[in-house]
Amino acid sequence: MFDHELLFKALGLTVVCAPLCMVLILGLSSLVGRPLRERTISRTVQTAVSGGLLAALIILALMLSQGTRHVAIQLGSWVHIPHYHFQIAFVFDRLSVPFVILTFLLCGTIGAFANKYMHREQGFNRFFVFYSLFVLGMIVTSLAGTIETLFAGWELVGLSSALLVAYYHERPAPVRNGLRVWCVYRVSDAALLVASVVMHHLTGEGQFDQFLGAGAWPEGVASATEHQAFVVGLLLLVAAMGKSALVPFSGWLPRAMEGPTPSSAVFYGALSVHLGAFLLLRASPILDLSPWLCAAVVLEGLLTAVFASFAGRVQTDIKSALSFASMTQVGIIVAEIGLTSLVIHWTGWLTLGYVLRYLTLIHILGHGCLRTMQFLRAPTLLLDYRTLENAIGSSLPQSEGALERRIPARLHVWFYRLALERGYLDVCLDNFFVRPFLKTLQGCDALERRWTDFLSGSQSRESEQLKPTPEPLENLL
Repeated sequence: MFDHELLFKALGLTVVCAPLCMVLILGLSSLVGRPLRERTISRTVQTAVSGGLLAALIILALMLSQGTRHVAIQLGSWVHIPHYHFQIAFVFDRLSVPFVILTFLLCGTIGAFANKYMHREQGFNRFFVFYSLFVLGMIVTSLAGTIETLFAGWELVGLSSALLVAYYHERPAPVRNGLRVWCVYRVSDAALLVASVVMHHLTGEGQFDQFLGAGAWPEGVASATEHQAFVVGLLLLVAAMGKSALVPFSGWLPRAMEGPTPSSAVFYGALSVHLGAFLLLRASPILDLSPWLCAAVVLEGLLTAVFASFAGRVQTDIKSALSFASMTQVGIIVAEIGLTSLVIHWTGWLTLGYVLRYLTLIHILGHGCLRTMQFLRAPTLLLDYRTLENAIGSSLPQSEGALERRIPARLHVWFYRLALERGYLDVCLDNFFVRPFLKTLQGCDALERRWTDFLSGSQSRESEQLKPTPEPLENLL
């Protein structure tokens, strides 16, 4: 008798091991100082992505033909002590499998595009090393069956994204923007880590099946109380806000356009920016338990959509305009997730709620494909416009809108500057969050030095006197 469980496990491990092998081949060759040739790198990327995509498609076909909706692959318990279990597990269901297929499709497209776009670039090998880390992180995050597994993939995505923003490290602007992205990701990662600790405190393990319900997505019913769901869900919302550039963490997304166009397309336009929404979809049973949490998700999504639409109207370069367009759609997607949970909580119409969640997933998949195409077309779009203008003559002047005619000139200028400065969100974060945080740490350091000097009877850290004056915060961030 044919063992379908063994086949599922073999195919599932192939999906995960294909990008892992790509990371090992490209990474180890770079570590030993013998980077591969461009053609070899291209073939390695194509083989790994094609193999993972083929395995994912076979899994999808088997699940549809057999009516299977949930397949879990356990890789053993790494830590097993009383009231605590650390496991690595991957889950194939109707949420993870489409997201994995989208990841392989878009990453394969970007890999083929980058092979030509980055040809003979000095950092060609470095780009594909970071690219392979990103693909592995996306696959692990999408298939994660425990919050520890999800956190590992989450970190790989954040690390590779920040490194690719600072890809052109010979210029100061990409390095500063990469540092900004990394700092925002640290806040997001800290919230996810605290959520992991809380889940372990409540259940003794981080398996989603134990906390989110054993039912197949989207029909799971969380086992937590409303108060527990609100606390864990709020932490997951903060994690999603940082990763998906929701207000007030929206400033990093246009800064991420400093990276190469291929990374802008697949990371910040198609995949990475949707990870926050994916996390909320995965945790949707938690949202169903708390109406206040659902209201916070809806408010956050609508606020982000309105802000991004407002700020995107004054952007002067196409990549920034597309980044704000992506932010607008992600805000709408997040609002859809919250509204769906509100419908389920208030009306109890489970069937309608499940249909709305599938529509939200389709929105994510379609938006990711659209933005990838737009970002890839961005480098040649100006040339196309110039050719079109030469063919039909200069463009006609656009008439001023009726709303703009009613707004006073001074107020119109104020709105324009507010949009151009992106709502002053970065300035507010620097002044009301970063500076007090740094001053608190500096005060703790000064207090520690006083005590160590008092106890030792001398200056215990004389090297502190020789340190240069730190750079202003604006130069660091």
